[in-house]
Amino acid sequence: MELTKELYHLAEDLNQDTSNFPTIEIKKNCMDQVAPFLQAHHLATVVLVVDKHTYQVAGEKLQNALQDKVTTHLVSLRANAHGQVNADETTIMQLLVGIPEQADALIAVGAGTIHDITRFCAYKMGIPFISVPTAASVDGFTSKGAPLILEGVKQTIQTASPIAVFADIAVLKDAPKELTAAGFGDILGKYTSLLDWKISYLIGEEPYNQTAADLTRTSLDTCIQYVEEIAQANEEGVAILMQALIESGLVMLLINSSRSASGGEHHLSHFWEMELLKKDAKQLLHGAKVGVTTILIDDLYRQFAHCFATDLLKPATKIEERLITYWPTIKTEILTMPDSDWLRTMLNRVGGPTTSRELGIDDQLVEESLNKAYYLRDRCTGLLLINKLKKQRIAYPFEKVYG
Repeated sequence: MELTKELYHLAEDLNQDTSNFPTIEIKKNCMDQVAPFLQAHHLATVVLVVDKHTYQVAGEKLQNALQDKVTTHLVSLRANAHGQVNADETTIMQLLVGIPEQADALIAVGAGTIHDITRFCAYKMGIPFISVPTAASVDGFTSKGAPLILEGVKQTIQTASPIAVFADIAVLKDAPKELTAAGFGDILGKYTSLLDWKISYLIGEEPYNQTAADLTRTSLDTCIQYVEEIAQANEEGVAILMQALIESGLVMLLINSSRSASGGEHHLSHFWEMELLKKDAKQLLHGAKVGVTTILIDDLYRQFAHCFATDLLKPATKIEERLITYWPTIKTEILTMPDSDWLRTMLNRVGGPTTSRELGIDDQLVEESLNKAYYLRDRCTGLLLINKLKKQRIAYPFEKVYG
């Protein structure tokens, strides 16, 4: 993958050393390059981190390819009663115990959860890790953030990015279609995350970088342009989606924050995840939730834009003063976003869910999240503002709340 000039410009603007960029390969059979990479970087003992599914689709092949070239150890993460691996204390400890003292690097073979566990453990041990995605399902492969479940609460810990990513199209194109659709859903969420980042800047005076926002938007627009190829999961479509996901992660890496890619839509998704954990229920694909919550946030913000007027405010706080000043800009940004019908059409094309009920999330949980999820992150999002300004509880299914 050739990194865009804009990424280098962003790194320069932020005084980041571009030599720290990971090596990135997105092409067919690029797993064959892992062994030469390890040898060139004198990484003689590595640990392959897999689960039973990712071992079958890529881990075993990689293990065989590394045989007689480097010393390999295998840690297969145990699934819970639902057949899923969680990024929680139990699984983190399993990996830490399974890593030999002489390990030079860890290799994450899987999707988002395996990467989050691996990057956290590698960071704590002070050794690098390498990414071998098995599905184009999330945008966190190249970021530093590791979303973990600690004491039942979703927390994102800033750790380390991989030193290399080997995204083998031969593997990715054969991933289950729902995983590819989830990756597209995660990208679609940039419509609302980028808006929320602008709101956090205008109202909360939080850090903002226009180049980073533009790069993320370009990745989003490219995926929309090639939605049919992504829906077909052919080599071109999967490569385009994977590049967009990796570029989004690189932006997060450079700004050392997930602001460009995570707003109110992610807050709702994390709230749902925590509630499912409390019930010991089966977890849902992150990107599938984000696609649905993007639609919900779009509807909520659009309703707010039509109903809210600044003359209702008594500017007693700095936030209220800034909202009066910048509301015309924010309202325009909201109303120029694609509407929820269009977002549903895009998700339908790739075979992703478009409603909370398709995910098995009931209306009561949706309503709870709309009223409470804003406090999960200390960020000034539209979701936070709506909750601070509401005259009564946000009702779901939506009805007119403001006016």
